[in-house]
Amino acid sequence: MKIIDLHCDTIMHFWMGKKLSEMQDAHINLAKLKAGNVGLQCFAIFVPTGSAAERLEGYTTPEAYFDLAYERFLEETEANSDEISQVFTVRDLEENLKQNRISAMLTVEDGVLLDGNLQILDDYYRKGVRMITLTWNYENSLGFPNSPDSGLHALGLKPFGIEAVERMNELGIIVDVSHLSEGGFWDVVKYSRKPFVASHSCARSLCDVSRNLTDDQLRALAESGGVVGVNYYTRFVRPMRDEQDLYTSIEDISRQLVYMRNVAGIDALALGSDYDGMESTMEWGDCGGTQLLLEGLEKDFTASEIDKIAFENAFRVIRDTL
Repeated sequence: MKIIDLHCDTIMHFWMGKKLSEMQDAHINLAKLKAGNVGLQCFAIFVPTGSAAERLEGYTTPEAYFDLAYERFLEETEANSDEISQVFTVRDLEENLKQNRISAMLTVEDGVLLDGNLQILDDYYRKGVRMITLTWNYENSLGFPNSPDSGLHALGLKPFGIEAVERMNELGIIVDVSHLSEGGFWDVVKYSRKPFVASHSCARSLCDVSRNLTDDQLRALAESGGVVGVNYYTRFVRPMRDEQDLYTSIEDISRQLVYMRNVAGIDALALGSDYDGMESTMEWGDCGGTQLLLEGLEKDFTASEIDKIAFENAFRVIRDTL
């Protein structure tokens, strides 16, 4: 069956000069997208800051990083346009599905470049950005990131963050609350007039890290009409035995999805792999093995439920938001 994956960091490979048609060491390449029967892959431009920026050889500024990453994304989709193309509208996605062509949706992880300027949102929109993760792991002009410190985790959106959410609603850019503080999450619930998503998150009751969502958050996300894309990174899927315990099984993913279904309902579930943004080894391998993952869910889910998780729920949010 076709799938929608709400988050990957594969553009980082493009930034380093690698090609989508090659990249055998990546979770995602063109052959793997086809083998996994991917209908829509959301490609995030993750804007490195702090420690992430320090680790990147050749990194200069967030602005320069974004510009080159965007240019490389265009180069790779255009070079392989017979098999994959960027989508701007739901109609684009529907046409690609008819043509059996993979859709690539551009997203941004970390609104740091907005820096208090709403005009940049309009610039993003013209470039085809259709989802923005409001924060990464550092404070920015929109708000505050998740934190194990309960006081910091309770901090909400800044006034500009509220303006940005409202403008994203107007433009048709999906609001993504993965990485956001819990206080910021509840402000999105309050101020967003459209469904929003947690593109790559899991349930905190099963894995107690601040990046994950509480039961109350899961229910509120579902009530908004949004979805949570289950993250495959072991650190967020289940408690780890030690720092080397980075194996994610199909059972691990199924356990997360069963729990979230029981709390928020089947219509709130989607896939948000975090491919090429984490170092876990997965039982199904990588993007090319995604159908093996879906087959493994058959023990706990009906065929119609798996269709919803794999494609239909995310498609509904895209249709209702863009």
